[in-house]
Amino acid sequence: MSIEFRAVTKRFPDGTTAVDDFSLLIPAHKTTVFVGSSGCGKTTLLRMINRLIEPTEGDITIDGESIRGRDPVQLRRGIGYVLQNSGLLPHFTVADNVATVPVLTGTPRKQARQRALELLDIVGLDRRLADRYPRQLSGGQQQRVGVARGLAADPNILLMDEPFGAVDPIVRKELQAETRRLQRDLDKTVVFVTHDIDEAFLLGDQVVILEKGAKIAQIGTPDEIIENPASDFVAEFVGVDRGTRALRAKQTPRGTVLVDDAGRTQGVLVSGEPAPSAPGDRA
Repeated sequence: MSIEFRAVTKRFPDGTTAVDDFSLLIPAHKTTVFVGSSGCGKTTLLRMINRLIEPTEGDITIDGESIRGRDPVQLRRGIGYVLQNSGLLPHFTVADNVATVPVLTGTPRKQARQRALELLDIVGLDRRLADRYPRQLSGGQQQRVGVARGLAADPNILLMDEPFGAVDPIVRKELQAETRRLQRDLDKTVVFVTHDIDEAFLLGDQVVILEKGAKIAQIGTPDEIIENPASDFVAEFVGVDRGTRALRAKQTPRGTVLVDDAGRTQGVLVSGEPAPSAPGDRA
């Protein structure tokens, strides 16, 4: 399902304009990532898709149909939503957390539990965790349960609001890899919010870099943005001239390596030709 923002503005009662005249087409079956600094409006955009926040002006459509005419509760039950810190119900078991939406929409409990167990398989969790409570899980396991719950109603759209921001870097990498695998296998329309540009480039088919007021600084694939930043702001935000993006070639006795702006080796340049022999090497 495609999602389209049509001249959407959101002003809050305190006078803050979080989103100012935002228009964007989010293609079906792709991952679109909203990325920007805190306060740029990215989470507000996400929450307007399932009507947790209502636009002040403009419209949002799903496959051409305005969501204004949809019952908010029914709309949310048909859209997967994954939160930071998982948002699990502490007094529900893992299986009951995953089965929450199917049960609410009328699926018999036995059938909903079986679906929950299948989803634990899909997100890489042992079924023996099904009868544990969230407090008995690690942070990474809780996030996987949150993803499973978001997928429980088999939604065409999955919203992910900085879902990996509260876990440690090693677990975060594992969850990012799992998210990429799930998208390949399940082919959902995913809208992902993050403040981490590396995460955005890793996960996004389409990356939307936002400035304050949800002003679009640039839209494109990761390659397009890195190779041709649209402005100084984008170049600075992406870091094209520093760290592991500012690589240069360095010759060594074993061949060419790539080093970053601090002179640290980041990789080997593979040309398809054998590396030149170092002095003293024997055939």
